[in-house]
Amino acid sequence: MRITGSGARGILGGMSERTGEVLAFPQAPDGVEIRHLRAFVAVAEELNFSRAATRLYLSQPALSRQIRALERLLGCELLRRSTHRVELTVAGSALLDRARRLLGDLDEAIATTQSVGGELANRMATMWAPVLEMVSADRDIQDMRTAYEAFLAQADVPEGVAVRPVNAGGVSSLALSPAGEPEPAILYLHGGGYVVGSAYGYRPLAGALVAAAGAGALVPDYRLAPEHPFPAALEDALTAYRWLAEQHGAGRIVVAGDSVGGGLVCSLLLSLRAHELSPPGGAVLLCPAVDLTGRSVLSAGTGDEEQVAVARRTAEAYLAGHSPEDPVVSPLHADLTGLPPLLVQAATGDLVLPEARLLVDRATAHGVDARLEVYPAETHVFHVFWSFLPEAADALQQAGGFVQERLAAAPGRASSAG
Repeated sequence: MRITGSGARGILGGMSERTGEVLAFPQAPDGVEIRHLRAFVAVAEELNFSRAATRLYLSQPALSRQIRALERLLGCELLRRSTHRVELTVAGSALLDRARRLLGDLDEAIATTQSVGGELANRMATMWAPVLEMVSADRDIQDMRTAYEAFLAQADVPEGVAVRPVNAGGVSSLALSPAGEPEPAILYLHGGGYVVGSAYGYRPLAGALVAAAGAGALVPDYRLAPEHPFPAALEDALTAYRWLAEQHGAGRIVVAGDSVGGGLVCSLLLSLRAHELSPPGGAVLLCPAVDLTGRSVLSAGTGDEEQVAVARRTAEAYLAGHSPEDPVVSPLHADLTGLPPLLVQAATGDLVLPEARLLVDRATAHGVDARLEVYPAETHVFHVFWSFLPEAADALQQAGGFVQERLAAAPGRASSAG
């Protein structure tokens, strides 16, 4: 027996007695909508247009129009109407059970999706809660750092990723390597508002990027504010970059970072250009914070007052009186000409989404190959939830693909960064 047709068209096929073949019915007309089927099922079950209209919160004329539209699209009568009664036709009876099953499956799919979505959102909020409580209360900096490390430690380093300590030109760092790729090709600058976070704490996230890219990463433990304000973090990033470039050549490096780490990546790229040092092959920015003036967030009206206040406090600790108008610390307002290709990822519910959009627009206007990917997530740096959040896992796979693409495009062994 030969099967003809595919997908839904083969499911409702009829049997030809003459040939023994399954004959595929035509595909459902594109104009048939869920509302048409819900209207039909309601009338078929009530056998009364008035009661069905009440059940669907529709006017009776609107319900009648939907039934007529469905019959016109299907090319057959589904209901016989008279002054006193409504009856199903044979065609209507054939459709009713199938429409019920279809609508039931759709409702179950939507309920399951909403349940999972709500569960994941609650899980993320629960994990973030201790950190937000510490930061919002403006607690001691060491308490904040401890809470943030505990938050990051809720994820494990991906299986197969090895971690070892490295002295990168005097900057204490960790090197993360996937199986068979011992040498780092990614320079990862962690987030944390310039005041919290560490190379150790960021092993799970950096490790997930390493696993996705199939390339090793160097994660510098750059100095934190307020003990070490600007330009300490940038100096450490530049030192680690030059050390890594001496090993492999600048073109064989992709620089990556999340949140303020993404801003620090941009600061590093601008500093390399200012010092006429060789740029990396590309950069990955995960929910980057690139405007310490705060104007982009305030003008967009994103984030609540508490979020904005926390961002302002951490920026002030990092700047320690240095002007936020300096393009090096607020790269959103810099001339981005000559920067390497950028992949920028952000979340729909992220405080810094406006910065990400504006950065890509500005980079593109300055001739930079920059692309923006926006994911349906409700938290800043949603990537840290890669172990259970599908959007985060997908984003890191895309970032890993970008790293592979940039490394493949690099020359054999580029000249060092100087």
